[in-house]
Amino acid sequence: MTTLLAFHAHPDDESSKGAATVARYADAGVRCVLVCATGGEAGDILNPAMNRPEIVADLPAVRREELVAAASIIGYSEIVELGYRDSGMPDMPDNGHADAFVNAPFDEVLGRMVEIVRRIRPDVVLGYDDHQRYPHPDHLRVHDVSIALVEAAADADRFPEAAPPWRIPRLFAPVFTSRRALALHEAMLASGEESPFASRLEWFSDVGEDARPLWHVDVTGYVERGRDALRAHATQVDPSGFWFQVPTELVEQVYPCEDFEALGGFEMPAAASNELFGLGADLPG
Repeated sequence: MTTLLAFHAHPDDESSKGAATVARYADAGVRCVLVCATGGEAGDILNPAMNRPEIVADLPAVRREELVAAASIIGYSEIVELGYRDSGMPDMPDNGHADAFVNAPFDEVLGRMVEIVRRIRPDVVLGYDDHQRYPHPDHLRVHDVSIALVEAAADADRFPEAAPPWRIPRLFAPVFTSRRALALHEAMLASGEESPFASRLEWFSDVGEDARPLWHVDVTGYVERGRDALRAHATQVDPSGFWFQVPTELVEQVYPCEDFEALGGFEMPAAASNELFGLGADLPG
């Protein structure tokens, strides 16, 4: 069965990074499995309406409920929670917590991911890029583990107690490109509206982006479903905030794609296509 495995750092990352693409593949019959490394305990409550004492007191449980709801909207058939603690942003006290994801031995995390990969046998794995524009320690750890995972899962001498080796055909990372940000920014201005990217274009600047092997997956008809999944993370997302200020119709008119960087694997095409699984011929249905 054609399978996609997505490895994310915190609840809500699965909805802000590639959600529409996963939803589209799930509808096409691809089995989609989500691995979430942490419970998001160190995340701030970014929606003022949810910043209430009872929410703050039970934030890990609330964020897990949000994760389950969002994954269901997207179409994931399984959620695997690694159970590590959110490490927090750089230089936060959370960095030093004994259970923080960044403090877990690297081979421990890698071994757990190898076991999952060998059980799931994915055709595509989604990890993270190097996140230099957003250097959250947990995101960087997901990147490092994702890169090591391709070789380790295929090596029979590594973690022999796990299932038989599995070669990951393709490893991608969902990315926010300056090309997309600029296209939406200009479209908003052309429509006479204020652009939410006006103060963020420098953050989206990405020197050398054109040289990266990027895939552009058409998500026409799925943008709003991805946004619905993000809205399910009510503690993390202000429904009137940045993520939703460009109308869905305008997104699908101007930039109806989600972008992915090719990180590696054993069957990477020489040139970018519009499908993470090839040209679509290998998809169910």
